[in-house]
Amino acid sequence: MANPVELGARAAAQRLTTPHSPHLASDVEAALHARQSTTRPEQYLDPISLGALIVSVASLAWTVYSDLKKQTSAPHRDVITRHVRIRLDQSEAPPQALSSADRDRYIDITIEETLNAAQDSASGQG
Repeated sequence: MANPVELGARAAAQRLTTPHSPHLASDVEAALHARQSTTRPEQYLDPISLGALIVSVASLAWTVYSDLKKQTSAPHRDVITRHVRIRLDQSEAPPQALSSADRDRYIDITIEETLNAAQDSASGQG
C-alpha cells in the first residue's frame, strides 16, 4: 500500500511550487528521507524549511486521521484540520519567512492531499 504521508507531501509540493520556491519538491524529498529515521515527529525537522513543514503536516494529518478512524469510520476533514492546527500551534514556530496566510494555505493543501492519498489507498486506487 502506498504511504499517504509521502503521497500527500509530494502532491502538496507540486501544488505549492512557485517561481519563488522552485526547489520545494526536492526540499520535501529531503525531509521525507530524513523522516525515515523517525516514526512520529513531534516538531518540524528544520524550522525554516518549507519542505519539512509540508512533511510534518502530512505526517501529523495521517496520524490524526488514523487515530480518529479508530473512533469513526469517516473522520470529517474539518475535525482533522482542527486537530492538526492545534498540534502545530503547540510545536515549534513555523518557518519565519512564511506569512500566516501562506502557512494556512500550506497546511490546508497538505492536509487535503494527504487525506486524498489516504482515501485512494483505502479504496485500492493508490
